[in-house]
Amino acid sequence: MRKLRHLEGVSTLVLDETKCIGCSLCTEVCPHHVLEMHENKARIVDFNACMECGACVNNCPSEALAVNPGVG
Repeated sequence: MRKLRHLEGVSTLVLDETKCIGCSLCTEVCPHHVLEMHENKARIVDFNACMECGACVNNCPSEALAVNPGVG
């Protein structure tokens, strides 16, 4: 079976790496593994897998992530 994905190129996920404190909570709560840790900072590794659920945003203590659910 083909891996199901959200629409390509429409996610509104934004990461401000300068605000990231490296807590890794976003990587732990993302159900689609959109984010990974690299050199103690979060990084978007699969932008098109984001379904805009907001789990990463709601768990980010430094407000480094933003998403506008329902747009993409």
